[in-house]
Amino acid sequence: MQRAARAFWLRSPGHGEIRDVALPAPADDDVVVRSLCSGVSRGTETLVFRGGVPESQHTAMRAPFQDGEFPGPVKYGYLNVGLVEEGPQHLLGRTVFCLYPHQTRYVVPASAVTPVPDNVPATRAVLAGTVETAVNALWDAAPLIGDRIAVVGAGMVGACVAAVLARYPAVRVQLVDADPMRAGIAGALGVDFALPEDAAGDCDLVIHASATEDGLARSLELLATEGTVLEMSWYGDRRISLPLGEAFHSRRLVVRSSQVGMVSPARRSSRTYADRLALALDLLADPAFDALITGECAFEELPEVLPRLTSGELPGLCHRVLYETAADPA
Repeated sequence: MQRAARAFWLRSPGHGEIRDVALPAPADDDVVVRSLCSGVSRGTETLVFRGGVPESQHTAMRAPFQDGEFPGPVKYGYLNVGLVEEGPQHLLGRTVFCLYPHQTRYVVPASAVTPVPDNVPATRAVLAGTVETAVNALWDAAPLIGDRIAVVGAGMVGACVAAVLARYPAVRVQLVDADPMRAGIAGALGVDFALPEDAAGDCDLVIHASATEDGLARSLELLATEGTVLEMSWYGDRRISLPLGEAFHSRRLVVRSSQVGMVSPARRSSRTYADRLALALDLLADPAFDALITGECAFEELPEVLPRLTSGELPGLCHRVLYETAADPA
């Protein structure tokens, strides 16, 4: 039986389109998934959309089921929740998360999907990839009970980190952002909020996720002696300056990167990628994460919506894409 679907492609930087695609016949260990919703990873996907992936990072930045090459044409994305229509009996009819681009239906190995827990709505499960990034970062950071922590940058990644940290015992967590409107997000997540100039200092740990030079500089200023900045931002093709003069050396400060492409060394011997993603989905049982989904559109609207997300005309955090009205080609 010939299977067909529709997929969102970046035709060239700044220009997207929806294309008809033919699906391969599923093998015995494959699943056929019908998309219910997907999420736009605002930082990475908008950077890809504007053509900002450096040539040196074209291989490292490949998504698991990416088609095409940077800067385009390319089919890119990794926050997809769907329903298994064909496949092994234990997955048939299950709602699953997959690191797949924006597409109405797709065929992947059964091992590539993770069942969504019954207590997690499909519409919230699109955050799983970002919560997984937060889990990996906190494995890297290894915060201790009683730590004083700032999360600088209240975007998708920073807000997810703050949401998970809100569960830690006896820690002081403050979400820091230059946009005062993000105070409502912090309140919904159960953490304090501050503008950069008002943020509490003397931090044992600062997690930086604003992807701005000013944010990184402020993160260093907020540290206590021998404190650490965990850098989660990815700047793509942008060069930034880092203030390593003044008291940086005498205070023995640390700047360390964290990236979700590999399981944190702290857990690499005992946790798999699948374990990490399953943990992220379990955390999403908390309805507080709904505050991170701040926009929504139909699949057919993506070519018009992504330029507006990239330019900042549509502000917010996670933008959810719905597939209810998206018909596959005849």
